Amino acid sequence: MPKPEHIILIRFSAMGDVAMTVPVLRALTEKYPQLKVTVLTRGFFKPLFEGLNNVEVFSADLKVRHKGLLGLYKLSKELKLLGFDAVADLHNVLRSKILKFFFAGKKVEQIDKGRAEKKALIAGKIFKQIKTTHQRYADVFEKLGYPIDLAKPKFPSKRIIPKEISEQVRQDYSMVGIAPFAAHKGKMYPLDKMEKVIEQLSKQNQVFLFGGGKNEIQILNEISAKYENVVSVAGKLSFMEELNLISNLDVMLSMDSGNAHLAAMFGIKVITIWGVTHPFAGFASFNQSESNMLLADREQYSLIPTSIYGNKYPKEYEDCSGSVSVKKVVEKVMSTISNT
Repeated sequence: MPKPEHIILIRFSAMGDVAMTVPVLRALTEKYPQLKVTVLTRGFFKPLFEGLNNVEVFSADLKVRHKGLLGLYKLSKELKLLGFDAVADLHNVLRSKILKFFFAGKKVEQIDKGRAEKKALIAGKIFKQIKTTHQRYADVFEKLGYPIDLAKPKFPSKRIIPKEISEQVRQDYSMVGIAPFAAHKGKMYPLDKMEKVIEQLSKQNQVFLFGGGKNEIQILNEISAKYENVVSVAGKLSFMEELNLISNLDVMLSMDSGNAHLAAMFGIKVITIWGVTHPFAGFASFNQSESNMLLADREQYSLIPTSIYGNKYPKEYEDCSGSVSVKKVVEKVMSTISNT
């Protein structure tokens, strides 16, 4: 059977997981420039794929037009008009399974999420690095006839900084991005400690704060107002503009969350602080040194990782990432800047 020439890639959410497809797609399209890929995802994520050769985005409207079984049937008919040869299901959820049913006759491969290994990791039966999500994505393309090597990645050039922010950028300072929030509190560094990190880093660097949602915007605005060289961009930029700014950072400090993956896809050095989750589960940001992953004290919090996504943990583990000292975080950021 000839190799497919046009592949539909399915990955609807979440932002971090979608962002993790980008370095894999870059490696794929660099090695196989004749291959066409259509990414089926939420329209909001379209800016992630800007600049990738031979990659287009098909926006799924899962809340209205493509909602429910009938909506997915409509979506399958619209996709069939594109004349694709194969499907790479990087999500492997009920929606994508229904779509694959409608694609009967097409070559289909889906991600192996490694559920048994992850379950064993959470249960404490194993404590070792399991296959990364990036490699699991790459495995799907290998099954379709397109093996790729993620070991020597290429990254895009810096994008143009949005005008609203470029006027505030200090050319004599390094640019440090900080994204202090995560979907679950057990994944977050305590905000009082993070503010101390911000205060210390702002003395020698320009700090840009990232977040979203009314509460986060308010908190970040209050912090930025206290210190010189601190700019909150939360709620002030479009998603595309945020990405453009991130591509110019010298370093990103993030939780185990989406912003770490956004920075990593540009080849930015990323320092991550981990709470109740752990890099061993395979969700570390792309191409980053293990030394840049600051982990909660596992002697004190022996059940880590308590869950894969950080949504389940004992109450006393809520602030476990606070076992990483402010001094250690600041020193890691500064040393990373020095080596950039």
